[in-house]
Amino acid sequence: MLKLYGVEVRSRLLLGTARYPSPAVLAEAVKRSKTEIVTVSLRREAAGGKAGGAFFDLIRELGVQVLPNTAGCHSVQEAVLTAKMARDVFRTDWIKLEVIGHHDTLQPDVFGLVEAARILTGEGFQVFPYTTDDLVVAERLLDAGCRVLMPWCAPIGSAQGPLNPMALRSFRAHFPDVPLIIDAGIGRPSHAATVMEYGYDAVLLNTAVAGAGDPASIAEAFALAIDAGRLAHGAIPLEPRDIAVPSTPVIGKAVFS
Repeated sequence: MLKLYGVEVRSRLLLGTARYPSPAVLAEAVKRSKTEIVTVSLRREAAGGKAGGAFFDLIRELGVQVLPNTAGCHSVQEAVLTAKMARDVFRTDWIKLEVIGHHDTLQPDVFGLVEAARILTGEGFQVFPYTTDDLVVAERLLDAGCRVLMPWCAPIGSAQGPLNPMALRSFRAHFPDVPLIIDAGIGRPSHAATVMEYGYDAVLLNTAVAGAGDPASIAEAFALAIDAGRLAHGAIPLEPRDIAVPSTPVIGKAVFS
């Protein structure tokens, strides 16, 4: 079981809810992924409008834990205000914190991220920060009160998979007791399996599912890959070797002359 701020969940897949072809497709993807947590951006839906109301009703009907996020926020003030609005709408202290610092790469503004995290944890929020794989920034986020870290493995929506395996492995090793969720850059189920083999606790997906030709099927594929990666990590996979090693023993075989 994965424990996040005291809440236990079985699924290690968190699913975003943006950019799906239709509400029905989103609902089917959530069902087949077996996720127990979905992220929702307050900025993408008008909280007071009919479309926004219908969307939020759908999310509630899914029967999953909601993790509101501050997607699209580019300043501390904007992120904090959005988080407070999300708490009022969804009645939860959980918040996925994003403070974007670069328009092209969507890389986090790590200085603003730490500042916003400190403000929000001080006001009772349980913060899930979208960050880079920088160890110093991660330490600052923990000092600010975060109890979960969400490092990227590539830029948001890029589908490139883990670009810096050494950094991701070091990140995991440096924080052995902190729940770590890969957020951003995953494109294929094999990418998800890989980061789970590194020892990460969960994966958050949006574009890789919503943008696929068959979102529901790829969501199920990701769920299976994440479970496989987790199981493989615990099984201690064989490390690569520089030479060939026969799988069939030579000793004891009959010799013909």
